[in-house]
Amino acid sequence: MKNQVVLITGGLSGLGSALAKRLIQKEVRVALWDRDEKQLKAFAQTLSGETFVQSLDITQETQVNDSAKQLMEKWGRIDALVNCVGITGMTNLKSHEVPLDDFEKVIRINLLACYLPFRAVIPQMIQQKYGRILHMASIAGKEGNAGMVAYSTSKAGIIGMTKSQGKEYAEFGITVNAMAPAVIKTPMHDTMPVEQIRYMTEKIPMKRCGTLEEYAALAEFIISPECSFTTGFTFDLSGGRATY
Repeated sequence: MKNQVVLITGGLSGLGSALAKRLIQKEVRVALWDRDEKQLKAFAQTLSGETFVQSLDITQETQVNDSAKQLMEKWGRIDALVNCVGITGMTNLKSHEVPLDDFEKVIRINLLACYLPFRAVIPQMIQQKYGRILHMASIAGKEGNAGMVAYSTSKAGIIGMTKSQGKEYAEFGITVNAMAPAVIKTPMHDTMPVEQIRYMTEKIPMKRCGTLEEYAALAEFIISPECSFTTGFTFDLSGGRATY
């Protein structure tokens, strides 16, 4: 993957930043999208390779399209897109207790944060007849987590999106896959109630959370040229929780 251009949305998140650190070591050119420009620049300074940071609201189509255009003007191509943006919303509630505005917010952000960047970069990938897309789903999208109805619904939607897109672009040398992690130690999970974390962790046969290093290793393979005959698929990272 040396000198390839990889765009990571949610580049300041635990998942996005972990992957960026791993790819930089492989001499990959990494573009990072997130909302906080100051933090993005500070993070980029800690990386030793070629980076390009852009601050934007990834749920706004115009901002996404403009940022993709600027990235193309800088490096001339985008070889892979990894979508890591996502929120949990309110948790540890029964479905009927979740406020409608919170439900709608989670659905909107989690789905649009995958769909809009995909839509912005796919024409260039079609033109170059090569591309790798990785959407971040969740084990909650496969099995459903009690107390997380909005999050589980949005992640199931991402899995469905991945299946459709994988079929639609298979003939262009483009793969579209998803990943379904169980609990990974990230800042997002640190904000969740202890009861919710315990509920999810107890379902994992390995009886532990996944690590950022384990996530980054699998993500690197999925977006590499080596992963060339798998598309529309959801890779598990679940410690044995899901086996299908």
